[in-house]
Amino acid sequence: MPHLYDTIGIGYRALRRPDPRIAAAIITALGPVSSVVNVGAGAGSYEPADRRVVAVEPSREMIGQRPAGAAPVVQASATALPFGAGAFDAALAVLTVHHWPDRARGLAELRRVARDRVVILTWLPDAAGFWLTEDYFPELVAIDRAIFPTRDEMEHHLGPVELRPLPIPHDCADGFLGAYWRRPHAYLDAAVRGAISTFSKITDVEPGLERLRRDLADGTWTRRHGLLLERAELDLGYRLVVARTPLPSGERAG
Repeated sequence: MPHLYDTIGIGYRALRRPDPRIAAAIITALGPVSSVVNVGAGAGSYEPADRRVVAVEPSREMIGQRPAGAAPVVQASATALPFGAGAFDAALAVLTVHHWPDRARGLAELRRVARDRVVILTWLPDAAGFWLTEDYFPELVAIDRAIFPTRDEMEHHLGPVELRPLPIPHDCADGFLGAYWRRPHAYLDAAVRGAISTFSKITDVEPGLERLRRDLADGTWTRRHGLLLERAELDLGYRLVVARTPLPSGERAG
């Protein structure tokens, strides 16, 4: 079945490089587990190199961009993981849950295959937008609020969760939507936008781009948002979600 990233994922690896600070936060969240299934793994960003990892990715395009020596990958959907219950110590899902065709089934699958914990990097849909979505592309945040899971939804399927704030550094190497909050000119680059999935869902980006070009050229953006240029990081609503998932008493890992 064709997948979104078979279309928009071409050249994805060049702009969606793992940021070492985000990677460190993910490693901390994973804790001392020895085996990880990385669901919606894409090109392999944030897969720990010091433990056993198996990747799951539905897109052939993204699988083809995984580097030599990357963890073994299975082409499959998050909604039907081809592993037994408790097959891994941890399940990891990085900025992917909002793409799943059935979030409820996918979250339940993460819990099923992880015998210790589930770690998810996501964005909370009750978070405030930032200047890009407030001033230029309000449709972006409207789209994302409909597809990202809420805390209540995650707790319904995973049990109690811990939400760890993940401030985004001003020079973030991973080019997701909020990565360029202090580099506004980057959003004018079609290649940058092409690596941000939500932009692919907007019919006409030109009106927002024209407003941004004008405001950058005449100093309006700096007058409104110049204080951001003094910030090293910013909380945009991204969170690391950690859910502990011990197997029920008497049940053994498959």
